[in-house]
Amino acid sequence: MTPSSVPVFILCGGLGTRIKEETEFRPKPMVPVGDKPIIWHIMRTYSHFGFRKFVLCMGYKSEVIRNYFLNFYSMNSDATVNLVDNSVSYHQINHDCDWEVTLAYTGEKTMTGARIAMAFDRYIGDAKTFAVTYGDGVTDVDLAAELAFHQAHGKTGTVLGVNPPSRFGEFNMEGDRLLSFAEKPEITHAWINGGFFFFNRDFRNYLSADPSLVLEQAPLSRLAADGGLHVYKHPGFWQCMDTQRDREHLTALWEQGKAPWAYKD
Repeated sequence: MTPSSVPVFILCGGLGTRIKEETEFRPKPMVPVGDKPIIWHIMRTYSHFGFRKFVLCMGYKSEVIRNYFLNFYSMNSDATVNLVDNSVSYHQINHDCDWEVTLAYTGEKTMTGARIAMAFDRYIGDAKTFAVTYGDGVTDVDLAAELAFHQAHGKTGTVLGVNPPSRFGEFNMEGDRLLSFAEKPEITHAWINGGFFFFNRDFRNYLSADPSLVLEQAPLSRLAADGGLHVYKHPGFWQCMDTQRDREHLTALWEQGKAPWAYKD
């Protein structure tokens, strides 16, 4: 199995209420980080490791995502328009994305588990393994290595484990004397769901098309209880975009050329 044969299901349907100032007129995956929507950054990371098939599980304001990808070729190419017959000739293509993108509408208010089930039933094809991620998080993890780990342990599922950032700054003290101050350091002894999954196709048995089904609740809890879920630990960079401050942080990293997820192909 190679990454190019593994479809990547990206959850793109949520309301993004915690970053409402950005999502009033567009879905969260289309919120820009620098000059590109965050979903482009996520897909670019996958493609660096050889993944090229994507299934976007859309809901809220799906037309924004649809328009972006339906017009991706024309918006990233030099073109000549004949205004007599409205014909278009394309010249230089200003991108190197060799992706196959399926735009799958999975309901306005459908929860994450049901979105995956609906898209799986339509578009899994004959793939034995598929990936799942959210449309709002970036990382510098080696996704091909996580896939290899998943294949090696032979169980149904793998979840990326990451260290959570602290909500508060931390003092390094000697008695009452402050030696150093760390602003929101990572908590290296704890692991949380980093949102980059691999599943074998039998994970479908844990899902249903019930719109209220949340991936992170019954499906993953049952799979873990059955001994079918392993954790791929990644102590490196990971960041989700939950708030406007998160977006500004990611944009600053990108614009300063310091984005850890910005692999150079």
